[in-house]
Order: sequence, then structure tokens, then C-alpha cells
Amino acid sequence: MRFVRRLFDTHVFRLAAESSQVKPVAAVQQTRRQVLSYMVGAAALPLLSLPELAEAAAKKNGRLLAFDHLHTGEKLAVVYRVGGHYVPQAMHQLQHLTRDFRTGGIHRMDPNLYDLLWHLRQDIESDQPFEIISAYRSPQTNQALRARRGQRSGVATRSLHMDGQAMDIAVGGVALTALRDAALDLKAGGVGYYPEGFIHVDTGRVRRW
Repeated sequence: MRFVRRLFDTHVFRLAAESSQVKPVAAVQQTRRQVLSYMVGAAALPLLSLPELAEAAAKKNGRLLAFDHLHTGEKLAVVYRVGGHYVPQAMHQLQHLTRDFRTGGIHRMDPNLYDLLWHLRQDIESDQPFEIISAYRSPQTNQALRARRGQRSGVATRSLHMDGQAMDIAVGGVALTALRDAALDLKAGGVGYYPEGFIHVDTGRVRRW
């Protein structure tokens, strides 16, 4: 299987032939045909830039996200969803990328969070990857951060980071206030603004701080 690579040394543009949801056999076969058709198309493409990859994914009803983890240096661009189905292999890659970089702990991330980010990317019209400051946070890490930074640090006792429902992000070339306002306009969950360099988004109840 040929992978389409460019822009990031380690980014992978990949689709899997299975769905993460249990569906009737006919639906599974249809999803496989969709994905396999897309893989054939991708294999024939020349090396593409991120905007071109996103456009190619959209033509096949796929959703592409790109990330640059600022703490680990890992970079990933992946089609995580095709039609109404999440791609298991992509979700596995994302789960590894979004691990607690301090402890190595891994947690299943809420797929709705990726959908939130995908919609956010459409709104800000940026070709740059999301810069991850923090994603999954283990209970040990959350407690340590809260103790170190104090109760007014914005680190909640029961943070949604611990449930795989939150991510702290920035986007190169996009003003933090513009990113915040676009996230607020989605009304898809919580949005926190941290002028030191990032915003928090989550799939909890709609709120802001």
C-alpha cells in the first residue's frame, strides 16, 4: 500500500477498510468499497501539499486533520472519517499522538472532538496544522499541574482532558482571538482563552472562560 507523504516528515495519509461501528453487512461492504476506492485514487496521486490532500479527501466525503505536537515533535495528517464512519486505523494513530506526553498514558479520545476541530478548521480557513499543547491528561498529570500552578491556573480538579474530551491548541498564522471566536461560534462545547498562547476546546457543555 502506498502512502501519500509530504509537508511533514512523519505525516501519514491513510485510510482503513473497516469501520469502528457495527453495521449491517451491506453497509460494511459499501463503506469498504468507498474507502478502497479512495485508496486507489490516493495511490495514483503525486505528492501533495496539505491543502491538496484536504481537497482530495473532501471529494470522497472524507475528513482530514493535521497536527503538530509541540511537546513531542510528532506530526500527523490523517483522514480520520469517511462519510459517517470513523476510520479505525486513523483513530488508533490519533490516540497515540494525543497521549499524555508526560506519562505515556493513552486514552480513547472523543471522536466528536475531532469533528469539532474539523469544523473549526473550515471556519478559520487555514492550511496550517493544529498545534497540540495538551490533549489527554492522566489523573497523575492533572493533579501535578494543579498543585504546581495553583487553583487559579485553569486546571480543573476533574478536567475533561482526563476523559479524552479536550485539547489545548493553537494554529500558526491565526490570531488567538480569531481562533477563540471561531470556536465560540461553533457552540459545540467549552472554550477557554489563554493569552499566553493557546485556546482550550472540549466536547462538554457549552461555556466559556
